[in-house]
Amino acid sequence: MYRLSFIVLFLFSICSIQAQSPHGDELKIDCAQCHTSESWSIDHKTIQFDHSTTEFELQGTHAQTECKLCHTTLIFNEAPSECASCHNDVHSMSVGNDCERCHTSETWLVDNIPELHEENGFPLIGAHGNLSCVDCHVSETNLRFDRIGNECFSCHKDDYLATQNPNHQSSGFSVNCLECHNPLGMGWDSEINHDFFALTLGHDIQDCKQCHTTNLYSDASPECISCHQTTYNLTSNPKHQEPNFNTDCASCHTTNPGWMPATFDHEFFALTLGHNIEGCVQCHTTANYSDVSSECVSCHQNDYDQTDDPNHLSSGFSTDCASCHTTNPGWEPATFDHNLFPLTLGHSGVNCTQCHTTASYADTSPECAGCHLNDYNTAINPNHLAAQFPTDCILCHTTNPDWTPSTFDHDGQYFPIYSGKHKDQWNVCVDCHTNTSNYAEFTCLTCHTNPQTDNDHSEVTDYVYTSNACLQCHPQGSN
Repeated sequence: MYRLSFIVLFLFSICSIQAQSPHGDELKIDCAQCHTSESWSIDHKTIQFDHSTTEFELQGTHAQTECKLCHTTLIFNEAPSECASCHNDVHSMSVGNDCERCHTSETWLVDNIPELHEENGFPLIGAHGNLSCVDCHVSETNLRFDRIGNECFSCHKDDYLATQNPNHQSSGFSVNCLECHNPLGMGWDSEINHDFFALTLGHDIQDCKQCHTTNLYSDASPECISCHQTTYNLTSNPKHQEPNFNTDCASCHTTNPGWMPATFDHEFFALTLGHNIEGCVQCHTTANYSDVSSECVSCHQNDYDQTDDPNHLSSGFSTDCASCHTTNPGWEPATFDHNLFPLTLGHSGVNCTQCHTTASYADTSPECAGCHLNDYNTAINPNHLAAQFPTDCILCHTTNPDWTPSTFDHDGQYFPIYSGKHKDQWNVCVDCHTNTSNYAEFTCLTCHTNPQTDNDHSEVTDYVYTSNACLQCHPQGSN
């Protein structure tokens, strides 16, 4: 009983000691991590507390600082984590109270000034990269960096107002220096941004007043004719004024001095192959270049009239040369859109005069018999004329030479021989059509002989052993 009472008293004493911790209720660690059993004194070199388990990890010089410099009371979680709570703001709140934006825990020296300016939207490039901070951030102390704005005019107003060549203020120039000056340059005249009117080749002049004749620079027109009207009026090869050429010089010329080389956008009439000629006057025979027609016959009427192979005039061919010819010299090769009568297989590669036997090509009939009537009349296997076959050859033949292979719709129009009972029971037409001079006649009796046929029809009323009777009762060749 005595021992049980001692244990209860001991545990109660421990709880009382823990409740009396001067470090507050939030610090729940073993005292031995910082203190020894000999004394409450602390040797900072032997402290085992891991500060990274808190919201403030000790890095850099913070790891070498005595605890009590930040923890001014024994309740450790009362120590603030804001930089300004421990460090005096020597910048007078001009850059905010977050020291970590510029400084690290290693040193107060700042080595990322360019990056900081980029974050603020003002990169330190060109001449700005060589300046000291106080050259722009002027104040009563070199440590105060009041925001001065990212606009050029914020710092360069005096430069803008004092500039006379040209006078920026009277000319109404933009106060945004970047519109004309290169931010990467090392001076105001290092590279003028004249992209709105490129100063290339012949326009690459140093004296602005050659184009800007007044003090008001904004009144100089970017139109070519505003400077080159006299040149336009006096040009004679070719004349520009009378043909009403475009006054936009750039449509034909570059900025090369001397106006050469010059090109003209002749896409409305492509100058290719035979049309790629030297000297405009070969086609433009008058001073007014605009009066030349783009129609082929306006230049080639004589060629059209004199052509006799074939004769274009008598055949009524189109006067639009491009419908058959390219711009190749000599008019060759020539093609004709023969889609109204396709020239395929046996019809391809023949000379025009084989079909077009007269001077007027238009009088040639597209009907097969127009050319092939003699072939039709002399055909004997089968005899087309006697059988009164249609004269439209394409019903049975393709344009293959020698008329083969050929097909005839015997099943659909007459009697099924390519299907049904009679399929593969014959070899040539004369097996059934024994009279080659008249294919309207046919016989069934060559194959269907007696007495077998009579025996098969012994019970059929009005049975007659003739070919016409066979067809009448068996129109589809079935039993």
